[in-house]
Amino acid sequence: MRVGVHGHPEHATLPDALRKLESCANRLGLELFLSEEIAGCQDGDGRPILEGPAIPENFEGLDVLLTLGGDGTLLHGARAAGPNDVPVLGCNLGHLGFLTTAPAGELCRVLERFQAGETVEEKRLTLDVSVERPSEPDESKRARAWNGYVLNDAVVHKGGFARLIRLRVWVDDEEIGQYSADGIVVATATGSTAYSLSAGGPILVPEMDAIVASPICPHTLAVRPVVVPGDSVITIELTSDVGGILVTVDGQAGGTVAPGDRVRVARSPHPVRLVRLPEDNFFKVLRRKLRWGDVRPSRR
Repeated sequence: MRVGVHGHPEHATLPDALRKLESCANRLGLELFLSEEIAGCQDGDGRPILEGPAIPENFEGLDVLLTLGGDGTLLHGARAAGPNDVPVLGCNLGHLGFLTTAPAGELCRVLERFQAGETVEEKRLTLDVSVERPSEPDESKRARAWNGYVLNDAVVHKGGFARLIRLRVWVDDEEIGQYSADGIVVATATGSTAYSLSAGGPILVPEMDAIVASPICPHTLAVRPVVVPGDSVITIELTSDVGGILVTVDGQAGGTVAPGDRVRVARSPHPVRLVRLPEDNFFKVLRRKLRWGDVRPSRR
């Protein structure tokens, strides 16, 4: 089995995880292919902790991408693996690890179960995001200024100033309305438990073919999150005459949004294939990691 390995070099436990992975790979007969981050991980003597060939271009021939870190590391790896139709298996070296499958201490066991076909694969909806800017001199036409690929969410938000921004929002060709808010989060069902949840959005089970648009700190109680079908196209136009507005995808990459720009969010043709253990159902993970339904008796 050919396994791509990607990790976050700043995790203190990454070196131990790589040593464990090497031992596991020898026992299971795994071929390991390394990301730049993993290849550059060294021990105290400056020697590579794990050696092997680089991940092939377009992930060609890989059976799975293993990510070593937290949810951010998985999101980073998934944005590369998803368009190349390679499943992603996350090992949690961080604190929450909501999207990851394997605790660090069970890495070898989970890889063995994946090799034996004892894991479950879920295809998760992803989004293509683009910033479309009026062209000069004909401003009735628009040109793509930036684009990105999303598993969790796309966020239009202000930079470093404490002011509301004004946005017009459409679903397909129908205008929802105009928002005065700190910004807006457009999330997949996968991302509904991330920033969107903190902004007051609903929890969507991962199998839902839906997108949720959640305003961030709206100025009026009349503006609430909206859930739309997964085939919908959400368009957001910045109507405030201010600078410093950004669009961020999965909290890791992004571009700028100028007055008059439109951010277009639509289903991507490339879902992400996430691997999980069959016993780790969604609500079990919610209870364990987000303390869902945690109503404790009073101590009085």
